[in-house]
Amino acid sequence: MKQEQCAIHIVTRAGYADEVFKVIRAAGARGATILNARGEGSRHEVFMGITVDTAKEIIICVVDRPTGEKVLKAVQDKVGIGTKAHSIAFSVPVLDTVGIDQESL
Repeated sequence: MKQEQCAIHIVTRAGYADEVFKVIRAAGARGATILNARGEGSRHEVFMGITVDTAKEIIICVVDRPTGEKVLKAVQDKVGIGTKAHSIAFSVPVLDTVGIDQESL
């Protein structure tokens, strides 16, 4: 029987990806991909009349469903919105994968 998987996407302030990765690893994730990103939204930081882009990092990990629930909870509790990392997270179902060792999930 095929195990249900999910991709956890975590968006955090730049410079906090390593801290977030330690949290998700402790929750059961075995690996992740970290991407540099730029935030856009209705509120912008303005410094001396210049709009400053908000640097972000995105951490993506594919895990089994039960581990995904633990990862989301750990992010919320340890590096969530109320912390300096100011992370948000969401999961997306994964239907199929290629090149991922199913035993490592």
